[in-house]
Amino acid sequence: MSGYDRWRRLRHAAMAVRVGVLVLLAFLSAPASFVSGPVGDAHAQPQPAGKVYRIGFLSQGQPPKAFLETLQQGLRERGYAEGRNLVWEFRSTDGSLDQLPQFAEELARLKVDVILARASSGATAAKRATTSIPIVFFAVYAPVEIGLVPNLGHPGGNITGVAVNASDMAGKRVQLLKELVPTLKRVAILSHPSHPTNAVQLQGAEAAARTLGVHFKAVPVRGADDFAPALNALRGIEGVLHADTPLFVTHRARLVDAVAGSRLPAIYPHRIYVEAGGLMSYGPNPLDLWRRAAAYVDKILKGAKPGDLPVEQPTTFELVINNRTAKAIGLKVPPSFVSRADQIVE
Repeated sequence: MSGYDRWRRLRHAAMAVRVGVLVLLAFLSAPASFVSGPVGDAHAQPQPAGKVYRIGFLSQGQPPKAFLETLQQGLRERGYAEGRNLVWEFRSTDGSLDQLPQFAEELARLKVDVILARASSGATAAKRATTSIPIVFFAVYAPVEIGLVPNLGHPGGNITGVAVNASDMAGKRVQLLKELVPTLKRVAILSHPSHPTNAVQLQGAEAAARTLGVHFKAVPVRGADDFAPALNALRGIEGVLHADTPLFVTHRARLVDAVAGSRLPAIYPHRIYVEAGGLMSYGPNPLDLWRRAAAYVDKILKGAKPGDLPVEQPTTFELVINNRTAKAIGLKVPPSFVSRADQIVE
């Protein structure tokens, strides 16, 4: 049984998960789709004989299995042997933010060697819990704007990682929705008010809508049970998007089903939503973000200071369209739009 499967099984019995999973740590050379200073070396360096590293993983919500497997594969390729030199300490919530501070403090008390913090919610909780344990964040929107780091080139302190420009992404999704539905006049965004980057994402989406002459409405949700009622209560709305937070990823099947019930065109942040039946997605490939986190962990375990490692940002993004979903809601995707897509799901 894999470490991930053990984690999932134990997680249903208790929210605080203490699963020791041994994995290999490996180097991945920086892909062309990212921009930053150098993070990894050209060749793996020897590890101290007999050293066993303890890695904390902090997440708002259970991550998709493929995401975690990609992270673990990235670590394995660095040359750490399973059963010999690395142990995981997993902590995740049910998608809410309430227990993140507690879990972050647990990892700090365990004195793990590195904390991997998923999204800005995990990164914020980890930063508040420790100023000494290295923190590697990934899939984080706007780390400067929310105060995680003072700047991307030299983050300083005990934290660094992989970031995404929040306002640019939210605005681009509104633009693509308008291009797909040229008659679009009113758009709604499902927001997650308690999430650290919710406000930044709303600002980007609202600015784009204003430029396009589209009326913009923010609809707050606090949990998966709010998805369907929030969508059912909309009147006169012609398109939907949502803030990119772990709440929606964790409950993506319920979100996609709720949107399908509304028969509204919708755009999502990542292809995983389209694979679940969503209409369209635009954003960085999340697997790349998770894979790059492995390079940071490796560099830190070899002695680099997190504050000296520049924060990376992806520079390539993918547009994925589900043609079957488009047909189901009676939407014809223009050929010009299809030609720009990186993938069409039939």
